[in-house]
Amino acid sequence: MADPATYRPATGTIPTRPGVYRFRDEHGRVIYVGKAKNLRQRLVNYFQDLAVLHERTRRMVTTAASVEWTVVGTEVEALTLEYTWIKEFDPRFNVKFRDDKSYPYLVITMGEKVPRVHITRRPRAKGDRTFGPYPQVGAIRETLDLMLRVFPIRSCTAGVYRRAERAGRPCLLGFIGKCAAPCVGDISEDEHRRLAEQFADFMAGNTSKYTRRIEQQMKGAAAAMDYETAASLRDDLKALNKVMEKNSVVLSDATDADLVGLAQDELEASVQVFHVRGGRIRGQRGWTAEILDESTGPDLIERALTTLYAESPAPKEVLVPILPRNREQVLELMGPRVDLRVPQRGEKKDLLLTVGENATEALRLHRLKRTGDLTARTKALEDLGEALDLAEPPLRIECFDISHSHGTNVVGSQVVFEDGLPKKSEYRRYAVSGEAARDDTASMYDVISRRLKHHLDPPEPAEEEQGRYRRFAYPPSLILVDGGPPQVAAAQRAFDDLGITDIALAGIAKRLEEIWLPGDDYPVILPRTSEALFLVQRLRDEAHRFAITYHRSKRGRAMQASALDGIPGLGPARRRALLDRFVTVSAIRAASEEQLAEVDGIGPALAAQIALALRSDQEDQAQAVQEDGELGVTVDMATGEILDR
Repeated sequence: MADPATYRPATGTIPTRPGVYRFRDEHGRVIYVGKAKNLRQRLVNYFQDLAVLHERTRRMVTTAASVEWTVVGTEVEALTLEYTWIKEFDPRFNVKFRDDKSYPYLVITMGEKVPRVHITRRPRAKGDRTFGPYPQVGAIRETLDLMLRVFPIRSCTAGVYRRAERAGRPCLLGFIGKCAAPCVGDISEDEHRRLAEQFADFMAGNTSKYTRRIEQQMKGAAAAMDYETAASLRDDLKALNKVMEKNSVVLSDATDADLVGLAQDELEASVQVFHVRGGRIRGQRGWTAEILDESTGPDLIERALTTLYAESPAPKEVLVPILPRNREQVLELMGPRVDLRVPQRGEKKDLLLTVGENATEALRLHRLKRTGDLTARTKALEDLGEALDLAEPPLRIECFDISHSHGTNVVGSQVVFEDGLPKKSEYRRYAVSGEAARDDTASMYDVISRRLKHHLDPPEPAEEEQGRYRRFAYPPSLILVDGGPPQVAAAQRAFDDLGITDIALAGIAKRLEEIWLPGDDYPVILPRTSEALFLVQRLRDEAHRFAITYHRSKRGRAMQASALDGIPGLGPARRRALLDRFVTVSAIRAASEEQLAEVDGIGPALAAQIALALRSDQEDQAQAVQEDGELGVTVDMATGEILDR
């Protein structure tokens, strides 16, 4: 535990202007980020007598080893910079609202020549019509399926669309009536765009004109005794009504608003947000967070609004249970036309109470789940520390694994668990090549060495601000390797060569789930019901999953390599033009130089070069097949793997 007096800056050296400050621990890692209207006035408060400080503040200042600050021009700049640094450095003592996932949106790409509807979690392009976010992807998939029955617009990818154009045959959705098939001319592009606009108009809340129109068409078909058409229109009407039921009207004035509910206790807080568009609830999202500082309700609302609107636009109204502490600065961040207020009466107040009840329920469920998880995680870390004879429980554990196929496409993985939970933002992947790829032990030595070099060479503060290995250099309490004594010995050689003595090392063998320590003749056997064993198994399985995923992607890219890739002068656009014309590499190889020269962008000289390269490639493959036949083996040409003897 550090004494704050050892790193307290002289009062006169602290500016009195607005700014953002950062506390760092002994390893240089940022543990707390804060903002202030007056930096001197705020920072002096942290260096009072420890007895008068709040318990959480006392824990933070005694964990820290230094403090630094950055002066900015305005309080809004301080608010924005604080949000950016909290997101970048992930400080352990800050309140961070997050739910470990992004939310799905329904997007219509009106900016494309042929608009497409799809579900995405990624940022949308300018000109797209966006609906959501939705709390569950299953709900929006069901909505999309129902809507395509009535508004059958394109939902396929660009590649599927181009293939259907070339083949002159629509995809499955076109055959079953879930797409109007503009790719083959069943509907013109103008008509398809009008259909997409109707889709967007219905999703925006203008529903009555479409339901009335379909109902009139259904009655007309029934009067004409065209019962098959009437039945189809009846099913269309049911589909639209089902979509409308999912988006019932909650505000009669058809307003656009976000309603933010808050629930908190002494240790944690929960935020729930209802996104109301056109008077209907279009989406819901929520977060929970630990309260590790002195944040009160207004502070938490300010942090929630900053998280919501620092990178995305705010609607016309934002309704909150209490106003944020710095209302003017938050409003300037959200936009000048946003109405941020606490509703006093009517349906908006009632709906906000409902949002608050959702936040209370989410906090209750999170508390119940966390109680069990926290007890098990604490027990696991304590048991593992005792089993490995560590001075204290390993709060940060890194696990490494190697993956390959018969020595090809060798990769390594590093997964990180902090406080018994995976920290995916700090996972790392390693491509292993050359002499290091000759076997598992050499690969493990290479990967561990590369990891530990960053531990020995942490970034300077200025470099850390730019993101250079800002988390990669943070030292673990324990390094686990997937394997037995050979892998552990290889990792220990890396430790010895670099002079690392402050990190514990162990390996877990797959066969009997044994824990091997460097130099020991016998393994550590954890009880089968031990929480520590479950934790180590989770680490090993996660490292294996992460490694095999990277290996498969690397192997897949190698297998997809084309004979066209290495031809000088043949870039992506010309390769695409060739494939659009001839479809396959075999057809390109069979084409004459004159036929190749007919493709846009390819002249006689390049056509001759392409023909020569493809013939040489074919001869090389034939020679390889002949040699493999003489050896009595069949070899996968993409990976070099022996398939049969």
